[in-house]
Amino acid sequence: MRIISGPCQHESLEHSMEIATEMKRICDTYGFEYIFKASFDKANRSSAGGKRGVGFEQTMEDFRVIKKELGVPTLTDFHTTEQITDMMFDYNDAVDVVQIPAFLCRQTDLVKQAVLSDKIVNIKKGQFLAPWDMAGILTKTEGAKEVWITERGTTFGYNTLVVDYTGLQYMLDTYDNCDVVMDATHAVQKPGGNGTSSGGNRDYVPTIAKAAAAIGVRNFFMETHPEPDTAPSDGPNMVRLDQMEELVEQLEQIVNLS
Repeated sequence: MRIISGPCQHESLEHSMEIATEMKRICDTYGFEYIFKASFDKANRSSAGGKRGVGFEQTMEDFRVIKKELGVPTLTDFHTTEQITDMMFDYNDAVDVVQIPAFLCRQTDLVKQAVLSDKIVNIKKGQFLAPWDMAGILTKTEGAKEVWITERGTTFGYNTLVVDYTGLQYMLDTYDNCDVVMDATHAVQKPGGNGTSSGGNRDYVPTIAKAAAAIGVRNFFMETHPEPDTAPSDGPNMVRLDQMEELVEQLEQIVNLS
């Protein structure tokens, strides 16, 4: 059982350390492996004015501190092959999981470079793909240390996503050599729903996560923030940090009943 959690963007060492410390405590309490997640660059913004992050080098330096002080694995997303190469040569000790963003999941060179990093590779399933379309992407991961597939909802009309639980079951049954992850926070996103930024409704995150747990998912991606309404990106989707323990406890109870 695994929980990937952290802020959408890495804002500062102090901020990420606060989140990582609390999430590690929660996950240790309820028997989940914890992986800290934050992005150094949110390259896919709704508009040019969207805040993108503090940058690669600062985030990597801070990841090193988080790993050293808390002893937790880290995950971040990469948008170019060059970024992965820079991480491999200069910050190989800072990242444990290389994430391929949903909009880039079919970028062959990016996926293959992620494999060459000798890190775990987490591939977000694009909002535009059917579950069985992931088979073609997985042909690009030969030689990977380990591959995860993350469901984050499928485009359903304008500015709306829907989670197909039959598709989630299909991936659990078919890709038995990969861990399947449910991204419960991006699944409630409304892409571009606020015009110049994405909207969403965090109230539905527990429903998405608990339903996934009930059908056999054991790995969960859930962004969190102490004050999500002030976050520079994806605030409407993120769960308040002080509400995460209740949700994780509920997931643990469902997992033990299943």
